[in-house]
Amino acid sequence: MVDDLQLADAAPVAPPPQQPAEVRRVTIWGMAVNLGLVAVKYAVGVIGSSQALVADAVHSLSDAVTDVAVLVGVRYWSAPADAEHPHGHGRIETLVSLFIGVALAAVGIGLAYRAISTIPQRHADPPGWIAFAVACLSIISKEWLYQWTVRVGRRMKSSAMIANAWHHRSDAMSSVPVAIAVLGTRIEPSWIFLDHIGAVIVSILIIQAAWVITRPSLQQLIDRGAEQTVREGLAALARRTPGVRTVHGLRTRRVGPGLHVDLHVLVDPEISVRAGHDIAGAVTERLLRDGPDVVDVLVHIEPFEEAGG
Repeated sequence: MVDDLQLADAAPVAPPPQQPAEVRRVTIWGMAVNLGLVAVKYAVGVIGSSQALVADAVHSLSDAVTDVAVLVGVRYWSAPADAEHPHGHGRIETLVSLFIGVALAAVGIGLAYRAISTIPQRHADPPGWIAFAVACLSIISKEWLYQWTVRVGRRMKSSAMIANAWHHRSDAMSSVPVAIAVLGTRIEPSWIFLDHIGAVIVSILIIQAAWVITRPSLQQLIDRGAEQTVREGLAALARRTPGVRTVHGLRTRRVGPGLHVDLHVLVDPEISVRAGHDIAGAVTERLLRDGPDVVDVLVHIEPFEEAGG
């Protein structure tokens, strides 16, 4: 008889391959572009009397700060599992993603407050054409950074890289209302209020991007499991393994980009312990090979009893 055995024939926990050198290269380029845009946007925003462009400069500065967080974090989250961290260091990447989201939210709220509170203030002159040109430059450069960073992030299944990519895109999107506001005030100088409206729209876009980044990080930190369709797919994979009668008690948790799975597999009660162990190993191998983002599997073997038996 096979008692309720905990048999795990899993490979050592290892997150999907990460290439810290490529992460650093992409992020350093992003930081260089961000710092350049900060200087240009702020100077032109002040000289050209564009509050929306100054707000956009602060957004680019927050981008540079999160670039630093990624550069520091990748050194740790890409480290292999060890005795003190048997499940790996993936939660460090989750914390970096959460930091990026919170930083974005703080910037968005602060910029919205400033834009609304300064509406009564008079502007000496409408923003100049140079402010429009800088906003267009920001849109092009930050969308390019987004495409590059998100491509690397998806290939590496890195939530922090994808979060940072969205930070780039939010900067590109936030420059669109800035350009529109400057263009509007050049067409009709009395529409100076458009500059404030542009700054508020920038803030809303920033806060929205912050929520998109923060929500999955918070869900992972409170150990929310995989979606129901993913769980059902994993159970179906296990049931298709030869020797498995049925499956129950499947649980999942995300650690960084990887998915950890444990489940109870019911087998013929008359088989040997060795046979049960082999079935557990086969289930583990199948889930690691075919399961989406699965990096660790724990299989509990139980005897299958016929209903009423």
